Amino acid sequence: FFQSGNSFHVFDQGQFAKKVLPKYFKHNNMASFVRQLNMYGFRKVVHIEQGGLVKPEKDDTEFQHPYFIRGQEHLLENIKRKVTSVSNIKNEDIKVRQDNVSKLLTDIQVMKGKQESMDSKLVAMK
Repeated sequence: FFQSGNSFHVFDQGQFAKKVLPKYFKHNNMASFVRQLNMYGFRKVVHIEQGGLVKPEKDDTEFQHPYFIRGQEHLLENIKRKVTSVSNIKNEDIKVRQDNVSKLLTDIQVMKGKQESMDSKLVAMK
């Protein structure tokens, strides 16, 4: 945690990846750790003076999440992995997709017929 208690810092990514990550994960890859944080809704804090374009001079990366607040442990249960599931797809979307597939299949059959017709005309011309 840092001063305000609504974020945490990784001050030395190399040491963090080498010493801390292997204790809790099956890897020591900082990029994989950051990807996991993102899946759970954590975001890297970019300070205005950095503008997001300039790499900070010190090896200090800060992460925050709306439910990650010092002294508010009851909020931690709200930190969940973001999931895209089939149940999120609406029936209307499925119907629209089925209609699109049907139209594509019909178009393919028409094109196939035209191709066969052209092929037979070409053979007749030869």
